[in-house]
Amino acid sequence: MAKPVEVMDKPRSVMEHLEELRNRILFSLGLIVVCSSLVYGLVPRILVSLTKPVGKLYFMSPAEAFWVQVKLALIIGVYCAFPFIFFQIWRFVELGLQQREKRCVAPLTLASFLLFTLGAGFCYYLVIPVAIKFLLSYGSDALVPLISVSRYLSFIGCLLFAFGATFQLPLVLMFLSRIGMVNSRSLRKFRKFAIVGSFIVAAALTPTPDMVNQMLLAIPIIVLYEISIWLILIFEHRKGAVVARDAERVG
Repeated sequence: MAKPVEVMDKPRSVMEHLEELRNRILFSLGLIVVCSSLVYGLVPRILVSLTKPVGKLYFMSPAEAFWVQVKLALIIGVYCAFPFIFFQIWRFVELGLQQREKRCVAPLTLASFLLFTLGAGFCYYLVIPVAIKFLLSYGSDALVPLISVSRYLSFIGCLLFAFGATFQLPLVLMFLSRIGMVNSRSLRKFRKFAIVGSFIVAAALTPTPDMVNQMLLAIPIIVLYEISIWLILIFEHRKGAVVARDAERVG
């Protein structure tokens, strides 16, 4: 039985590509605005939750408190719209992909969103309380913490984004494996370097110099690295089985 022929995408001009890109950008921006507007009413409660590790915060100008709430609403709006924005990006670049690769877009979007959420949640519930407690321990009668709400939000936002991005490691390694740059054997061979690199990355991303906070990030990176090896090994076995089956059919 003949294999079905993949449907080829109709070639488009440069102007058509630019118009499609513009439409997808406008759609993504509109979605961010809608999501931010919907969550704006919840911002005061979320802000109270975010400030629990540090206590009271202060604003240094009359408009700072208002803009902080707008900024927080936009950040949450971007997070809520992230799966749809990621899907829009892939819909734009899928013209250069094969039909088999296009089917991976939805699972990849969901996996990326879940890993980012896992990393940000890990940072929020475990790393930030420990880091804030350590940093505020340097206060004294002569050094009284007077923390601006905008700077605190920027500090928290950078940490959450860094951890969420770091937890994308399995997807990155699986992509590199898919294009032939790495395999399970090479990843096992460089495991020692990966462990050292995990602590270097942790030292660069964590806001405190103590080993406790560094290990809170380094250990998850190492675990994700090991999980990536096993996932790549599974895909290699499946690919080998498919090749062997095709060879038997040809023979």
